Amino acid sequence: MASFITITTDFGLRDPYVAAMKGVMLGINPDVQLIDISHEVAPYDVMEAAFVLRHALPYFPPGGVHLAVVDPGVGTARKPIVVQAGGRYFVGPDNGLLKLVLGAEAIDAVFHLDQPAFWRTAQPAATFHGRDVFAPAAAHLSRGALPAQLGSPLAELTPLHWALPVADDDGVTGWVVHIDRYGNCITNIPGAYAESPPPGRYVKTYVGACIINRFERAYAEAAAGDPLVLVGSSGYVEIAVNAGNAAELLGIRRGASVSIVYAERPHPEARVSAWTED
Repeated sequence: MASFITITTDFGLRDPYVAAMKGVMLGINPDVQLIDISHEVAPYDVMEAAFVLRHALPYFPPGGVHLAVVDPGVGTARKPIVVQAGGRYFVGPDNGLLKLVLGAEAIDAVFHLDQPAFWRTAQPAATFHGRDVFAPAAAHLSRGALPAQLGSPLAELTPLHWALPVADDDGVTGWVVHIDRYGNCITNIPGAYAESPPPGRYVKTYVGACIINRFERAYAEAAAGDPLVLVGSSGYVEIAVNAGNAAELLGIRRGASVSIVYAERPHPEARVSAWTED
């Protein structure tokens, strides 16, 4: 049995959808702990949902059920599935979301949720499998049901892949994969590229129409309102503004290209802290 279910959706909280899913799960297992990861994923954005869940997942103990419903193909031939991996269960649509979350992690088994006895109704709404198929499956798993009881085995998951940064001796180019509520722009560039430039060089970052010549360890090391580059808690390079919103100030959107260039210092001890707009 699992003591908790995490929930990640693009439903928002102004509508009844999240509450309906929780009601279904509590009706099946009133003792389970329901934990919201996010319901503010952009509508239909499978990759953003995967990013959010993937970066929260390491902090949960094994043994839980992770329910992720961002499902632009709801009601079509895409399959509702449960994945068993790493001592956890993952429930959601087979549209690449769970493959992105799991990455290279070994997958023990995948099952198609095709057993109506474990649905809320034998005739699920074509537009709301979150309530009628996924939520009941997660709840039954939390009560101790086995994935093989809920459906038929599948050979593999539908693949979806993250774009990888491109690096050479002069720097690295990646892209913005997530913008948090503070306007911090999180990239797919591992922090080591910014933290360890070649000797005698500094990190010069190009994003949008701006050049940021400042790499810091914390937001407040820049003056209030100034842009900076740092390595965030995710371990990846972020574009930020101290006490401000980098996405708004610099006109950055998800998918924007970010290039870190290893520039020569004017002299060995120079501290470059300016930023410019093209």
